[in-house]
Amino acid sequence: MNASEYANQVSDIFVLSDSFLRIKELIDDESSTIDDISEVILIDPALAGSILKLANSSLFNFQGKIDTVSKAVLVLGIIEIYNLVVAYFVTKAFKSNNLNNKYYESFWERSVDCALLMKFLGCTLGVSNAERLFILGLMHNLGELVINQVSPEKMMQCQSDDINCLPWGKQQQVLNFTFGECSAELLKLWQLPYNLVAPIRNQDEANFEQTNIESQLLYIAKRLITKDTFFKDEDYTRLIDPQQLSDLNIDDDILASAIDYCNLERLSILSILNPSAAMIN
Repeated sequence: MNASEYANQVSDIFVLSDSFLRIKELIDDESSTIDDISEVILIDPALAGSILKLANSSLFNFQGKIDTVSKAVLVLGIIEIYNLVVAYFVTKAFKSNNLNNKYYESFWERSVDCALLMKFLGCTLGVSNAERLFILGLMHNLGELVINQVSPEKMMQCQSDDINCLPWGKQQQVLNFTFGECSAELLKLWQLPYNLVAPIRNQDEANFEQTNIESQLLYIAKRLITKDTFFKDEDYTRLIDPQQLSDLNIDDDILASAIDYCNLERLSILSILNPSAAMIN
């Protein structure tokens, strides 16, 4: 099967809820008001609570308390609220599955780490609306869960502890596509915007001249997470070309600060999106 066929295999298992579809319709409708969107969010108390927690978290550092959903929509804007809604429903979509709990929690910890690294790097580099980078990091590797669900034996074959054969290279050998490409196909099925799908599809493109800043930051953040997870004793330059960092004006101090930020904020974000993962840390 190709990446699209794998995504289709789980289309009836990993689905976004009707509430998400309704909110997406309202956001796409230019005649919708803040009150219209707020009312649909409030129908789902868990969603409303998660949005308020995220809105008041370090992701935004808003000066003052955001204590109502309508204020969150007004202060953060419709696009950012949409991103928070996506974050909530994406994590919820994968909770009903037969995946090993320890693996599942580890997966979301790595995903949140990637999201936090991207957000920090984007803000540091002055990327406009850098908070949106968080959702890209969070969703970049959903294809891994798809493969684990459909073909767990191939998932095992895709694992690599060889620095000369990095995980995405191994995935290409075993599957003929990467987890990132499968992630993009799933997001397409969910009808998420192209500006979310494209950077995730291009996350392993080493030629930065062919990708945008979102893909480039995802490329960097993903490799930092991979080093920390699978190759702790290796220098990050084994995974990232120093010239790529130089081209983005990222130095060692910025990388160290990004990792410190990730370590500081991980538990607070996990406790909102996936509380059980936060509890095991």
